[in-house]
Amino acid sequence: VQLQASGGGLVQTGGSLRLSCAASTFSLDYYSIGWFRQAPGKEREAVSCISSADGSTTYADSVKGRFTISKDSAKNTVYLQMNSLKPEDTAVYYCATPKAPYREECGDGIPFGSGGQGTQVTVSS
Repeated sequence: VQLQASGGGLVQTGGSLRLSCAASTFSLDYYSIGWFRQAPGKEREAVSCISSADGSTTYADSVKGRFTISKDSAKNTVYLQMNSLKPEDTAVYYCATPKAPYREECGDGIPFGSGGQGTQVTVSS
C-alpha cells in the first residue's frame, strides 16, 4: 500500500489549504482513507476518514465544520479541504489505510497503518 500526501504549506490564520492523498498501487474504491496529523511532541491525532464501503465520513471534533474530506475515484485520490485554519492545526498531515480486515471501515477503534510520507501544514498567527 503506497500513499502520497501533498498540498501542505504555510498559511495565515483563517486561510485554506487542500491536501491530496494519492494511491499508486491500489484502488481507493476498496480502501477507506484516514487523515491524521502529528504535531511536535504530541501524539498522532485522527482528523478525518472516508469509508470506501458507503462513502460515510468522520471528523475529529476539533475540525468539524472547517475540514471536508472527499474522494475523486477517477483520479484515485482523496482530498482534505481545510478552511478557517488555526495555529493549532499546525502539524504534519498524512493519510493511511485501515489495517486488515477493516480496510473499508472508518470510526473509533479501527486500526490504521502508519501511512506514507506526510505533508507539513503550518498556520501562522
